Order: sequence, then structure tokens, then C-alpha cells
Amino acid sequence: MIASATLVILLAVSAYVRTRALGGQFWIDEAITTGISLHPMSAIPGILRHDGNPPLYYLLLHFWMRMFGASESATHALSLVFGLLTIPVAMWAGWSLFGRRVGLIAAILYAFNAWLTTYAEETRMYELMALLGLIATAAFLHGFLYRRRRYLFLFAVALALMLYTHSWGIFFFAGSLIALIPVFVVTDDRRGLLRDAMLTFFGAGVLFIPWLPNVIYQATHTGAPWSHAPGLGTPLLISRDLLGGDRVTIALILGCVAGLAALFTRRLRRSHDAVGLWTLIAIAAGTLAIAWLGSQITPAYVSRYFAPVLPAILLIAALGCARAGIVGIAVVVATIAFLVPHPSQFAYPVKSDMRDVAGEVGPQLHRGDLVVVAQPEQTPLAWYYLPPGLSYATSIGRLSDPSYMNWVDALGRLQRADPAATLDPMVASLRPGQQLLYVRPLTEGVQNWEAPWTRLIRRRAAEWGGILQSDVSRGVLKQVAWAPHNYQEALFEPDSAVLYRKLS
Repeated sequence: MIASATLVILLAVSAYVRTRALGGQFWIDEAITTGISLHPMSAIPGILRHDGNPPLYYLLLHFWMRMFGASESATHALSLVFGLLTIPVAMWAGWSLFGRRVGLIAAILYAFNAWLTTYAEETRMYELMALLGLIATAAFLHGFLYRRRRYLFLFAVALALMLYTHSWGIFFFAGSLIALIPVFVVTDDRRGLLRDAMLTFFGAGVLFIPWLPNVIYQATHTGAPWSHAPGLGTPLLISRDLLGGDRVTIALILGCVAGLAALFTRRLRRSHDAVGLWTLIAIAAGTLAIAWLGSQITPAYVSRYFAPVLPAILLIAALGCARAGIVGIAVVVATIAFLVPHPSQFAYPVKSDMRDVAGEVGPQLHRGDLVVVAQPEQTPLAWYYLPPGLSYATSIGRLSDPSYMNWVDALGRLQRADPAATLDPMVASLRPGQQLLYVRPLTEGVQNWEAPWTRLIRRRAAEWGGILQSDVSRGVLKQVAWAPHNYQEALFEPDSAVLYRKLS
């Protein structure tokens, strides 16, 4: 009864904390996700070949939007549901693996976790990935470490669903294989363990085979040209983004030291809790290591992708605090105190200013007017907020479908797109009286525009702006409006827009 009441309270408080920015503006990735998911279900897998992601979340969002609509708050609500579901699942995982106290503390940590608060209000697959990662992590320990073989099927299904949700499912697959090492060391049934592992991982792989050709195509043609190869800042990313800052991290480390130090002694190092601890460490460290190494070749290492390792980290923290007695209780209370009073620092209502831009210039646009977006991946964002019936182009060229970003060989296509040769025919195609809206990112003072893609975007945006101003000077175009007039300091890439009318 107490556990049930605690769970209800945690769900209610967490839902309140995680809905402070439920109707907040989309940023690039959310608009792309929504645009893809609005297509017919049969078309989504084919479109995703150009995007780089697996299809599960997009298909779920497709059906969700058919029931609840495509507004920001409606699509954010799907992520909120997945995030709230992690709380009872965390209670079950901690309770069934390590005992009642660990389950209660795990539920508390999940209810207030900063990373989950952030992405519960974002239309992306990260909350779903965190939920599936938690199920897979718990099922792994049940099935392989504690030899409760009925959980192996659950692990295989959860692992396959992770593979269909995000590319980091592949890294978790590899990290889970690495985590078999500490299990293999302590088990008395090594042959049985290897047999079960072979069948389970093979089963998950077989379930993923239908999508494998797309993965190969995406790996060779898409990628993240906007990102850098990672350095040695993983601990900082975990502290700042996954846990909510240095104060929370230090508190949880103190709880883990107080509660887990004894598990490293000779007397307890083969105990139930000690082997579980080492397995969780292996899952998290193995997944991160494989991802870090893979991202030296194809960068895909940002903290919003860390969902698969969050379950292991929080279960370790819950185990440490549960074993630390009064110190652990104090740590949990301090963690809540650090996170709850300021939920807005983890939930961002102003991720872009495209809604503001559209609100100012949208009423002045007419069907058939041309929207040119200097940063191609921002086109779905403009399409989402601007009125229907417009034509779209980017610094790569004209678009037949502005609702998604085609990342296939995108950097090479942008490099080959000569600004004058691309823009001049667009301007020439406009009839007198038609309008061109030029949307460009604001990059002055921004520190993250040094990757190959973003550096080229910055240069192309300036070049296209210069050509348009030259057309104004020659009397071809007339500037009639600009936006936004009130800049809200958008958290991610803000934009400015200039509206031109064709004169001759």
C-alpha cells in the first residue's frame, strides 16, 4: 500500500514538473520528426532512408497524431507518457533485482531525473529509448546474471525494439555483449550462459534483419556532418546533461561511495549486489566505449543519445543510496532539492524562434510564394509554422517535399551547389508581385558552427544574403518586411527572415 501510494505521488509530481513547457516551440529535430510521421505509414520507412533513423518511434507518433493532432503539446505528450512509464518500471527493476528499498529510490531518481525532464517535452524518440533501455537492462540482469531464463525473451524483444528506435541500439547491443564478461566470470553454468546468450542475441538480430539494408545505406550515405568526433568529455556530459549538474552528481557519488565501497572488499565482491553492480557498470561503460570509438569515424556522440546508459547509471545510484543508510536518504533528499525547484532549467519553452518569425511574416505570404531556407535542415521547421501552399527551396536547390530533411550525401550536395547558379533561376522564376522569404540562421557569437556542415552553412547563408541584396540594389527585388522584431534568445539555432517582393 505504501509503495503504491508513493508511486502515485511520484507520477503526479513528475507529470507536473515535466509539463512546464509542454506547448513550447519545436526546434529542428522535432519538426523533422513530426513532418516524417505525418506521411502515410507505408511511406515512412522509405523517407527514413534519407534521414538516418529507424522507424519505430515515427510509426508510433504517426498513430498518436491521428488521435491527438500534430500540435507541439500533443506530440510532446507522447514523450511524456514514455517518460512517466519509466517510473513504475524503475520501481519494478530495482525492487526485483536488489530489494524494495532500491526499487523505491530508483523510482524517485527516475521521477526527478533532469535528462528525462528535458526530453519528456521533446518530440523525439529519446524517452522511448530510455524506457526500452530500462526494460532491457533489468531483463538482462534477471536472465543472464540471476539465471531467471523467462526474462531472456523479454530482453531479446526489448533489444530488438531498441534497434528499431535509435541507432544507439546497436551500441547497447555491443555493450550488453561486453557485460556478459562479469557474468561469465562468476557463473557456474558457463556453457548454459553461452548457449542462452547466443540464442538471445541471435534472436534480437533476426528480428532486426528487415531493417538492416536501410542501416547499411544510412551508414554509407547519411551521418552527422554537423557534429565533431568526441573528445574526453563524457564524464562532463553525464554530470551536466544526464544527472542535472555538478551538485546532483557529487551528491550521488557520495551516496555510491558510502553504500558501494564494501562491495569491493574480498568478503563481498562475489555477493548478489556486487556482481549486479559490476554488470551494470559493464553495460554502461561498454555501450559508451563502443559509441565513442564508432563516433571517431562517424560522429554520433551527443548527450541526448545517451538513453541506453541512463538505466544502468540510475540503478547503480539507487543501489548505492539504498545501502548507504541515512547518508543515502540525505543524498536522495538533496537530489530532489537540487532538481525540483528549477524544472525550467531542464525544460526549454523557446528552442527556436521560427514560430515567432512565422507569426510576423506568415500573414503577408500568399499561395505560391517562395520560401528559401539557408540552413536546409530548418526547412521542415519553417514548413511546420508557415502557412500552407508555399514553395520551398534551400541553399542546395528546390524541394518537392519540405517536410523532411534529405541527409543523403548532403554535405557534398551543398558543396557543389554554386550560390549564384542556384539562386538566380529561382528569382527569375518569380512573377512580378510574387514574394520570396529568405530565412537564415543567426550564427554571430555562436560557438558550435565549426563542424564541416555548419561552417559551410554559415558561409552559404552570407553568400545568398549578399546576392539577394544585390538584386534589391538592381531593382529586381524590394525588401518589404523582416522578422523577428522581438528576439527571445532561442536556446538552439535562432533565425532571422527577410521578405522580398519581385519587381521586374
